[in-house]
Amino acid sequence: MKGVYKIENSMKEFQKRQLDIALGKAIIINMEDVEVENVNWLWYPYIPFGKITVIQGDPGNGKTTFILAVASIVTNGLSFPTTEENIEPANIIYQTAEDGLADTIKPRLLQYGADCKRVFVIDDSYKNLTLDDLRIEEAITKLNAKMLVIDPLQAFLGADVDMHRANEIRPIFKRLSDVAQRTGCAMIIIGHMNKTSGVKGIYRGLGTIDITAAARSVLLLGKDPNNPNIRAIIPIKSSLAPEGQAIAFELGENVAFKWLGLCDLTIDELLAQPKAERKRIVDDAKLLLSELLQEHSMPSEEVLTLAKESGISERTLYTAKKELGIASVKLNDVWHFDKIARLQT
Repeated sequence: MKGVYKIENSMKEFQKRQLDIALGKAIIINMEDVEVENVNWLWYPYIPFGKITVIQGDPGNGKTTFILAVASIVTNGLSFPTTEENIEPANIIYQTAEDGLADTIKPRLLQYGADCKRVFVIDDSYKNLTLDDLRIEEAITKLNAKMLVIDPLQAFLGADVDMHRANEIRPIFKRLSDVAQRTGCAMIIIGHMNKTSGVKGIYRGLGTIDITAAARSVLLLGKDPNNPNIRAIIPIKSSLAPEGQAIAFELGENVAFKWLGLCDLTIDELLAQPKAERKRIVDDAKLLLSELLQEHSMPSEEVLTLAKESGISERTLYTAKKELGIASVKLNDVWHFDKIARLQT
């Protein structure tokens, strides 16, 4: 009878809880009743199970190639570059809005040796898929998928969601986090970078910082500034484990993809622009200053505003100002960039 009593008592508690929820009453959790759980990892310490991982990088740096190489490891049950033991082969869901399944994704999956029988796509041809779509959890559960990839983030937010507004992003990522927690699936979201320079990598992700805050792991993918065929991925946020070391891979005309293992590349190096690109940006800033200051001086704030509108950072602008030898002068208690014509007299 004791077992029956426990079942009946549990049912009554469940029904009371549901009634309290319906009435909007506060549900109190005592930490004494919370059972401690260990974090499980698809790839330690880079991609956890049951959590959101964001992979961000500039277009053309190889984010999709990287994740397809990861898909090959997962579907075949191989070992990751930093580990020796093979993992259990697993099903994955790959949602992309930028590449065709037949002419791009499948050929590349085959090229990297993925087991395509274990790769699935939620058909969104009749209804666009969004991050808070109930079909995501349904598909994960039905397929027992261990990894879901969203590529890229902005294509799956929905037409009415502004990714730069925290109040619109937070509830979506909260629901997605809950799905990851319930299913134990590793959620991997591919994101682009903004064009801001001179800031920490964690602030370079496109959209509100709340996207980064919702992820338990954020990985930066970039190029070696001294060798564009060498790419690396490195953690810039790791909430569940110590930050791992950079992992390098080769990607170029003669090599489709090749893991190179651990490397010493840093976040600053991956974010650094190639010398030719840096020179071009500074040259653009010089040209702007030459046009603005050819005949007259201009208030510094106005110059900074015009530069920002042209996509030129304050740091780059002052580099160009220094290289051109432009002085700062105070006119009527306002600081100005001096006119260039004065340098020629």
